[in-house]
Amino acid sequence: MSTNDEELAARLKHEGIRAGEIIAYRAWRVIVPGLFRSGGRLHSVHMRDYVWHPDEPASGDVRTHGIYSFREVIRSEEQYGYHASMEGPLVFGKIKIWGEVVEHEMGYRSQFGKIVSLDYGDPELLHKFRKIYRVSQGGPVAR
Repeated sequence: MSTNDEELAARLKHEGIRAGEIIAYRAWRVIVPGLFRSGGRLHSVHMRDYVWHPDEPASGDVRTHGIYSFREVIRSEEQYGYHASMEGPLVFGKIKIWGEVVEHEMGYRSQFGKIVSLDYGDPELLHKFRKIYRVSQGGPVAR
């Protein structure tokens, strides 16, 4: 760090807590191919039109919605409070979140999120989406 950088850092007021990436948990909706577009992508459970793309982070404005996630692992539709008969099956996994993060009682609402692993759900769907998102159970797959 140069002297100018150190002087600038000393003058800047720190407004809050700063942290690195946070690991959190969430579910994604699987849209049945052929019925809707994006059959090969995972969707937000409650915002049906929001697609999680494999090579870019999910993002949202935390003042309006953001990327929702849980602090604790969720493994089933029952734990999530969702029934597959409503809109199709869910898969569950781990994400890293960053940017502006709002903490809630059960989890977070963040500016950015990226899938780290897909861990629970129908084995056939997990296999398919792990390939698409280049992740495994428990963590990313080497490229």
